[in-house]
Amino acid sequence: METKQFKAESKRLLDMMINSIYTHREIFLRELLSNASDAIDKIYYKALTDDSLTFDKDSYYIKVSADKENRILKILDTGIGMTKEELENNLGTIAKSGSLAFKSENEAKDGFDIIGQFGVGFYSAFMVADEVTVNSKALGSDQAYKWESKGAEGYTIVPSEKDSIGTEITLKIKENTEDDSYDEYLEEYRIKEIIKKYSDFIRYPIKMDVTETKLKEGSDNDYEDVQAEQTINSMVPLWRKNKKDLTKADYDQFYAEKHYGFDKPIKHIHISVDGAVRYNAILYIPEKIPFDYYSQEFEKGLELYSNGVLIMNKCADLLPDYFSFVKGMVDSEDLSLNISREMLQHDRQLKLIAKNIAKKIKSELVTILKNEREKYEEFYHSFGRQLKYGVYSDYGTHKEELQDLLMFYSSTEKKMVTLDDYVSRMPEEQRYIYYATGESTERIDKLPQTELVADKGYEILYFTEEIDEFAIKMLMTYKEKEFKSVSSGDLGFEADDNQNTATEEKENQELFDAMNNILNDKVKAVRVSKRLKSHPVCLTTEGEVSIEMEKILNAMPNNQNIKADKVLEINVQHGVFESLKDAFEKDQEKLALYTTLLYNQALLIEGLPIEDPVEFTNDICKIMI
Repeated sequence: METKQFKAESKRLLDMMINSIYTHREIFLRELLSNASDAIDKIYYKALTDDSLTFDKDSYYIKVSADKENRILKILDTGIGMTKEELENNLGTIAKSGSLAFKSENEAKDGFDIIGQFGVGFYSAFMVADEVTVNSKALGSDQAYKWESKGAEGYTIVPSEKDSIGTEITLKIKENTEDDSYDEYLEEYRIKEIIKKYSDFIRYPIKMDVTETKLKEGSDNDYEDVQAEQTINSMVPLWRKNKKDLTKADYDQFYAEKHYGFDKPIKHIHISVDGAVRYNAILYIPEKIPFDYYSQEFEKGLELYSNGVLIMNKCADLLPDYFSFVKGMVDSEDLSLNISREMLQHDRQLKLIAKNIAKKIKSELVTILKNEREKYEEFYHSFGRQLKYGVYSDYGTHKEELQDLLMFYSSTEKKMVTLDDYVSRMPEEQRYIYYATGESTERIDKLPQTELVADKGYEILYFTEEIDEFAIKMLMTYKEKEFKSVSSGDLGFEADDNQNTATEEKENQELFDAMNNILNDKVKAVRVSKRLKSHPVCLTTEGEVSIEMEKILNAMPNNQNIKADKVLEINVQHGVFESLKDAFEKDQEKLALYTTLLYNQALLIEGLPIEDPVEFTNDICKIMI
């Protein structure tokens, strides 16, 4: 019996296949089951054009069986089978696809399509098997043939016996090694698990003889293990059913069955597209945030299927980062089930699908925001931060897409509002969208800097998350209205006593210069405040870096000691100012004490650390003596 050699390039590909191409060995079963499904599909295609053939779908199936003792795993199908020439052509040259050749000659009809490819996928069997045997009898042939190979050294094809049309693949599973265990591919529970994971929606029954414990006949409490044939796969995927026939309970059950989360989704999106790129998708917007969502361990992505066969458990390329909370799956007939699945990020069809999915998610979120405000706020509480990251990331590339989804707490409404809500309420004379930053809404409520803006009757948005101000800086404007911090040096409107402020500034310039010298460049300037009403002092900033941004940046591991340009503002209407003037005229030591105390007071209001707490407490004691 002559052993035929693989072509040189095929031999190299096989070696790569066994050692490196696939990262998960378990996919070998997916590949072989896909090929089996293809073989049955081919009879269906033939029956469409050959009146002598009939296709009774109930007569066609795939069967998987394991013999643990002899380390044998078999996959049998009742499909079209292969002739000697087809065995030679399809299996003798790696990546020679019999399914592709067949498909090019037969247009897809009645929703059937060829999903697998003999060639590269078939050879994944050698990742778990020392020896692979393919015994096949082709439709219309009286003679069966057996293809056999132990790997890269070559293969044989000889006549064989087989009663029925179809193909049976026999794998001699490898022995365990010190580093690898292959026993799992002979375990009933594991085989069932792999079938459910990757091939649950193949359209033909995948059968197994499974062990069931039953009560012995005629006995009340004596049980025995018996073998029973069981269909493992569900065959009809939810996403291919008519939406009108499905209920919310159906979608919720699918969410639970696929282990997308332990919560109930806020919303589902069922997409069916039959255009330039054909695909179905079921997407879910979760109710609750996963415990590891903002950690490095979290993996975003949707399940990706090619015509009902799982290609990838987490396809990250289907979701933009800002929608990484979305769960679900995508199934497309236009994605090849072959080695290119490992290079999906370069697939043009995938990019088109991803673009459309992002639009659908955005549209659904806008609809929830408009029609189910409480439900949207519940969602935003969990995932709003991710939307803000989306605005800030990629240099603001996605800010236009996301700005209408943002929400912030309102000083006047005492609840979360959108930017559109805010702008729609702005008085005609108001030029800016005002915001204040702090650790909590309670802390921001007490900030001295909010007094004048609030007295004007202007609404203030409260930023309580570290990403908020960075996102807004990237957004820059909303509906042609600029954002303005209440701590900004210029609030964009003049105080009623502006003339008095200028006079006070000029008359007390020497005092302010002296205070600035005492602080020794800790602030850029000391000035009369236009915004303070009841508080004696506050810090404001000039330039792009705010005090809140300074805190966040300096808390990062790569601390670059970035500082905001701070200005110490003094309320000249407060009683403290008279004490400052008196000290300036009579006691420079006391002026230094007062100046340092006011500066530290301003730092505490902002939540900034005091450089020397001991000195601060001693200064307080000096006032009391």
